[in-house]
Amino acid sequence: MTDHYSALGLDSAATLADIKKAFRQLASAWHPDRNSDPQAPARFRAVQQAYEVLADADKRQAYDDNRRRNLLDSPIDTARVIWTDYLNPLL
Repeated sequence: MTDHYSALGLDSAATLADIKKAFRQLASAWHPDRNSDPQAPARFRAVQQAYEVLADADKRQAYDDNRRRNLLDSPIDTARVIWTDYLNPLL
């Protein structure tokens, strides 16, 4: 799973303004017309993809839900919630 927050250099608490600012800076830096690095096109696409997901509220919510399910944000807290939900009915 691609980590869109790290592609933009942000954490999951970033605001829409933070996302837009990071996108503008990174898109400018990695644009293939401005950057001759062989990895520039791939990095530019990753930045574009991250922005498309994180700038749309519905897509971002689905992405964040998936991150939580995959233990990307906080593995300890997620595991605690999973085990509590599992053990409460049994006890």
